[in-house]
Amino acid sequence: MIKIVCVGKIKENYLRELIADYVKRISKYHKIEIIEVRDEQSLEKEKEHLWPHIMEKDFVITLEILGKMFTSEEMAKKIDEIFLNNSNITFIIGSSLGLHDDIKRRSNLAISFSKLTFPHGLFRGILLEQIYRCFKILNNESYHK
Repeated sequence: MIKIVCVGKIKENYLRELIADYVKRISKYHKIEIIEVRDEQSLEKEKEHLWPHIMEKDFVITLEILGKMFTSEEMAKKIDEIFLNNSNITFIIGSSLGLHDDIKRRSNLAISFSKLTFPHGLFRGILLEQIYRCFKILNNESYHK
């Protein structure tokens, strides 16, 4: 199971359509769920909303600007390695405030897609596209290049 736990809701229709499209594509390869939690004005409150969705058995990947950067091929290999020993991968996307230190400490892997800042909804679409790309790479299917 892949879980994407996000702070905030997507308001724009074009982003909801993008997200729904990639969820549908990914679901052909793996079960996926997106969980949205309420955006708050403090990291402590956001942590309270995120924490119940992080299970003890989950391999947690936080999306952080200072995280490790991967190529698409490296990320595909990493996802494959994680699934050898874990049945659940939980990606966590924080708010514009970032992530609470407790969430960062719980993380098994912090990754970054760029040093740039992206709009929250667009980044969710980028993450989903990269997860889809990983499955295409792992299954030796055309799409990647």
